[in-house]
Amino acid sequence: MAKSLRSKWKRKMRAEKRKKNAPKELARLKTVLGLDGKGEIAMKDVQEIATVVPAEKVKEKVEDVDMEGDDADASKMDMDSKRNKKTLLDEHGQYPTWMSQRQAKKIKGKRNAKKGKAKKKKGLAW
Repeated sequence: MAKSLRSKWKRKMRAEKRKKNAPKELARLKTVLGLDGKGEIAMKDVQEIATVVPAEKVKEKVEDVDMEGDDADASKMDMDSKRNKKTLLDEHGQYPTWMSQRQAKKIKGKRNAKKGKAKKKKGLAW
């Protein structure tokens, strides 16, 4: 999607900024890791610390963890069980934190509209 001239320019400038800041970032990484005080720093040390792990190895680790946990229901979080699925209210009458005030007001309005329609007034229909 990002094919406009502006986005191409932004990508180009970000790449140049990465090139410019790379030595500073490496120096900062070395100081954080405590390798700067030794005097001689081998790039192999930094490569060992900052390695990229292939996705296959990560998936294998995740599968191993899943195999160990036989009780899937026990590991399931029970936070949503206290929340009403229809109104999204919890036991204290609060909406979720991710919901905006506009969405909450809309749901509340629908809920109150249903309450109002349920009661029909007896009287003359003129």
